[in-house]
Amino acid sequence: MPVDLLLPTSGSTYVVRLDGREMGDTDAVFTQFYDRMRLPDYFGWNWNALYDCLRDLRWLPAEHYVLVIEAADEILPGDPAGRRLLFKTLVRAGWRWSRTRRSDGVELSRLVVVLSCAAASVPNLREQVGACRDAQGDG
Repeated sequence: MPVDLLLPTSGSTYVVRLDGREMGDTDAVFTQFYDRMRLPDYFGWNWNALYDCLRDLRWLPAEHYVLVIEAADEILPGDPAGRRLLFKTLVRAGWRWSRTRRSDGVELSRLVVVLSCAAASVPNLREQVGACRDAQGDG
């Protein structure tokens, strides 16, 4: 899918690219987000803190956000539980932003997460993220 289809037609957009090949362990995941997204200094270097930053985003003023993770199939290769936590965090943040409207019905900022990977990895990655998405309804 062309990336420009994910971009809004108007307003300010912040686009950040992360590299799954550089996310070999949990600390490296947090470092990628901290450095590339310019997370605030109060970031707590844990999954809850990452979710809190992704659901707030006031520290990074824009009307729309696009988060592209390249080689997403290579994230945390030896830590399937950690990968699931990351995907669950991204799904929760996306879910939160997709349901943000002011009381007058005006849509607020949006967060789009793009996971890029080799074509052969798409089915497995889709299954992993889908399991996190399906679990979203459970809490």
